[in-house]
Order: sequence, then structure tokens, then C-alpha cells
Amino acid sequence: MTPSPDEVAELLRRAIPDAQVDVRLFSGDDHFEVEVWSPAFAGKTRVAQHQMVYAALGEHMRKAIHALALKTGVPREQA
Repeated sequence: MTPSPDEVAELLRRAIPDAQVDVRLFSGDDHFEVEVWSPAFAGKTRVAQHQMVYAALGEHMRKAIHALALKTGVPREQA
């Protein structure tokens, strides 16, 4: 079953507690636009940041989420 945007945001906040998360649907019910900004990303490559997000979403990435447009980074005030 595909998670709702609120469920996706909750999974991300549990895995990356200090994250600012914005999740939107952009096509159908399994295509998401996700922005995650966290101090935990400091010093990590973009690939490593995305891997953290994918890990947080776990099985949903393999089974229920068809597309994920992803932006990650360190909050501006901490960059």
C-alpha cells in the first residue's frame, strides 16, 4: 500500500529527527516530491544524503513509491 505524504514525512522525521521535511504528491498517488533539510547532512555528499532518505523510506521505496523527486541539504542558517 502506498504511503500518504504525511506518512512519508513521519518516516523521514523518525529517521532524521532534526529534519525539516516537505512532502507533496505530483502525479497520481505514488509520485512524490520531497525536500529534506537537516544538519545531519553536513559534510555528506548528495549521494550519501539521498541514501539516508532511501533508508528511512525502506520497503516503501522498493514496493510502493513509484517516483521520488528529491532535494536534500543543510539548512541555510547552518550551511
